Amino acid sequence: MANCSVLGGCPSDYIAIAISILCMILLFARAAFPYAVHKPPKLIGSNFILLFVQILASFCLLLSLVMSVQFFKFKRKHPWQSCYIWAVWGEGPCGFGLLLSCRILQAYHLYYLFVKRRLPPLNSRILLPLILLPWIAAAAFIHQKRPLNPRCHMHSRWVIPIGLLHVLYVSAMVGFTWAVRHVEFRFHEFRALLRGIIVSSTAVGIWTAAYIANELHEGIPWLQISSRFLMLLMASIMVLAFFSLSISQPLLSQMSLRKKEPQDFGIMGRALGIPASGLLLPTGTTMDIDLKEPIDRLLMNKRFRNSFMAFADSCMAGESIHFYDEVHELGKIPVGDTITRIYMARHIIEHYIVNGSAMEVNISHKTRQEILGTTDLAHPDLFNHAISELMQLIKMNLERDYWSSTFFFKFKEETKSQAERNDLMECSIGWDYSPRLSAVHGADDPFHHDPLNKSSSDRGDFSFQSESAGSTQDFPAISLVGFDGLSR
Repeated sequence: MANCSVLGGCPSDYIAIAISILCMILLFARAAFPYAVHKPPKLIGSNFILLFVQILASFCLLLSLVMSVQFFKFKRKHPWQSCYIWAVWGEGPCGFGLLLSCRILQAYHLYYLFVKRRLPPLNSRILLPLILLPWIAAAAFIHQKRPLNPRCHMHSRWVIPIGLLHVLYVSAMVGFTWAVRHVEFRFHEFRALLRGIIVSSTAVGIWTAAYIANELHEGIPWLQISSRFLMLLMASIMVLAFFSLSISQPLLSQMSLRKKEPQDFGIMGRALGIPASGLLLPTGTTMDIDLKEPIDRLLMNKRFRNSFMAFADSCMAGESIHFYDEVHELGKIPVGDTITRIYMARHIIEHYIVNGSAMEVNISHKTRQEILGTTDLAHPDLFNHAISELMQLIKMNLERDYWSSTFFFKFKEETKSQAERNDLMECSIGWDYSPRLSAVHGADDPFHHDPLNKSSSDRGDFSFQSESAGSTQDFPAISLVGFDGLSR
């Protein structure tokens, strides 16, 4: 026992290694499951990078513990087994420090989005290294002073500052969490942060106690064995629980893990509970709109918008119509419901406004910067200028080609058939259930008018049913400008 306490290879060491491997397998499965099931179109982005960094930090932390605390019994020492590689850089900046920095970054984003109501001023790629900077500085200082002995242990005067650095990062996460405690999140982000604090505080407390015991009591074999077992066990539990409570992808997590719920969360509006989001309203709650109306009015009709969107997608230019559709859904959210509006606005910005986004729309640099630099993400007119520019583009390109496309003729036929079915249903209800039956019906009615009036217009003097006008906010009837999307 005394021999393996120094050289490694005790049975308890291999049990701890097996537990850590199992936790990493579960972590990889938990991370890959949403992407494997739902196959999001774009994997490169701030959320995906943050997800990947957390996995890398978790793996690095566990591997560094195994290598630096003599879990394996090696016959001779190799250069790559250096204590400063694993105990200093691996466990510190590349392990625990990076993992806590990712969590602090997530809390910081929530604070700016829902308390400040604006996008964070610093990009994640810039802010994450800045948060990690104290760990990098501490590791560089220790590497220069070289206080570690051959067993990778250090003196007590070094242990206390390192413990305080761990406490500092946990305290920073607590501070950002306290700042967003009053926000009524839709995807339980505060609960995830709170659980993350409880898990990290408990794990760091037990891990720190085991670490101090392992560092300061080298001459007690049983304490060396039990303390390093406890260190790796708590680290394994922490990375798995910490990642399982991740809030980097709330919508994706909703879609992946709540299989018991029948809703389809493929559309952000449905995930947020926006009324009739992505659905066609019943014909009984609709009003007539003539095809002679301007395109910006016609697009307010869900059936027409779906037809026009399919045509734009076939021309490889559907970004503008998808953007219009998302902003239209945003207009259904009451102005007073700021939290839901911020969720939807952030979703639209990430997918359509940010440079290099999956469906980046063709708007001017000035308009793009106005949206990205807004001081109120819940403002009802946030995307009005962008919609105005895109409408001009649609009028110059897509609208002209749509009227002669098969999509428009198919839409006319479907709408005509739907109108005939509605008339037939009204007639049958009128004859079968009206308490006062009229002797005049259909063509015999002297006041009967044919609902379809023919004309020689290209569109046809044709009326159809639009969406209900009972939404909480009227969508701005603004015009669109220049659209080069046909060649994109």
